Amino acid sequence: MRLKARGWRMGFAVGMLACGVATIHAQVAAAHQDPAAAQGFRVAGTLVSATTGQPVSGASVALLTVDDGHIVASVETGDDGVFSLSRIPAAKYQLTASRRGYTTGFYNQHWEFNSAIVTGPDQDTDHLVFRLWPAAVIDGVITGDGGDPVEGADVMLFEKPHRHEPDEKIVQVGTTRTDDTGTYEFAGLEAGSYLIAVKARPWYALSPISGDNPAEESEAQAALDVAYPVTYYDSTTDEGSATAVTLAAGDREEADISLHAVQAVRIAIPVPQRPDGSLARPILQATAFGNEVPLDDPEVMEPGKADDVMLLSGIAPGHYELTQGDPSRMVDLDATSSQVVDPSAGVPTQTVSGTLQTAAGQTYKDRGTMVLVSPNGSGVQPSPSLIENGTFKFVDVPEGAWLLEAMGQEQQIPVLAIGPRGGRALAGNRITVDDKPLSLVVTVSASNTKLEGFARKDGKGVAGAMVILVPKDLNAIAELARRDQSDSDGSFALLNVAPGEYTLVAIADFWGMDWFDPAVISRYLPQGMAVTVKDNSGKEEHLEQPVEVQAK
Repeated sequence: MRLKARGWRMGFAVGMLACGVATIHAQVAAAHQDPAAAQGFRVAGTLVSATTGQPVSGASVALLTVDDGHIVASVETGDDGVFSLSRIPAAKYQLTASRRGYTTGFYNQHWEFNSAIVTGPDQDTDHLVFRLWPAAVIDGVITGDGGDPVEGADVMLFEKPHRHEPDEKIVQVGTTRTDDTGTYEFAGLEAGSYLIAVKARPWYALSPISGDNPAEESEAQAALDVAYPVTYYDSTTDEGSATAVTLAAGDREEADISLHAVQAVRIAIPVPQRPDGSLARPILQATAFGNEVPLDDPEVMEPGKADDVMLLSGIAPGHYELTQGDPSRMVDLDATSSQVVDPSAGVPTQTVSGTLQTAAGQTYKDRGTMVLVSPNGSGVQPSPSLIENGTFKFVDVPEGAWLLEAMGQEQQIPVLAIGPRGGRALAGNRITVDDKPLSLVVTVSASNTKLEGFARKDGKGVAGAMVILVPKDLNAIAELARRDQSDSDGSFALLNVAPGEYTLVAIADFWGMDWFDPAVISRYLPQGMAVTVKDNSGKEEHLEQPVEVQAK
């Protein structure tokens, strides 16, 4: 099953404080059942290290309700790693474990998927082997010129792609600040490859700015007008030369980074007046590995009148993305020295607008949000657009390829097809912005279905299989495919399924494979199950036949 929220770790930690109360409530409820049912069922097994296979003692193990993460029962493992939870009502539960030095996890977890435990007659839940992964740690010291520690530096941690998802990119997974010794630490990390970036300001930096001639500033003032460029491990200011820290489960790696103060730069940006009389204020944005990085507030000299310039000082040399002018233009700005930006620099941005319709051709009436995402994860993402009366509009969208995504009040709205107004629609959610405004008609799914079934092999339920609902048009697999992991009885549930023609496959030990690659998934489709989801399928649909689990 898919984990419902990324905040489950916090929910588990808080819930464990109330485990005694939850256990009492469960026992009281069981006492009011008939004698046979009151005896309940048992969930038992051994908690072991995923790397050594040795028992993990002193760990908290708990059963959580699937819907809201409420703790039903909990126990601590003994010296032999054994746990046993008794008098459990027949139902489906998440089984989770936590211990210092390990990453808190769920039974048979693969990223955001895990296998729930199903209790009841004929269900073997007494012999579970729960593998818990040792946590990894990255720590280090940030120093400045002369080797002095840098206190209050922002240290950002990024994780390189490894989950085998379509259009996966480098993502920021943590931020911390150095203490008065310049030390930082990221604990509780999973195995993977990480990148580190540091943003700081010299404590003695002073960026004087005024309407006076900067050339008249004293040498003393100029000597204090310094900044630390964004610096990457291993102490480079070139993002492309950053060294990755590769962690195996349980590793502890030290990553010290040295910062070097350099002369800050000043950027003068023309500020034209819009037709309505307002000023087209520029936006300067720094990025690291395709992720936006907050800028320290620069010293700003506001324009005195229309067509004047805005002067930014105290800027660290580096690469920035600048939105300027009216109509706006996007500038890849290499700010290696102070400069006045040419108002004609950069490429024009465009407006992307459109209407949303259902597969039946009706106007989509619900509220929501549209988002544009770069397929390769680079650059600054345009601001989201609200869906109002079935319409949306983005401004300042740079030229290039984009993924158009829609979100409702509680869940994703699948984008089925996109086409220019009056033109032919293509399946999927990719668009290309060129040198003119783009007006679109976006077809979305308004009737999403929960598809439930069983994955079996030789008539028996199989736990831990990857279950994939593959759309007939493989070009739309990234947007329309749905995945789940089979639970202990082989059951699965695919959420938010759009109407269409699909092939359902279940594959054992398929985690870590590029399932969204048509060349990879195609060889499993002939042995899959044909599934049709219609507009009137309803909120839930139960498959009458199980899907056969295939070998990888």
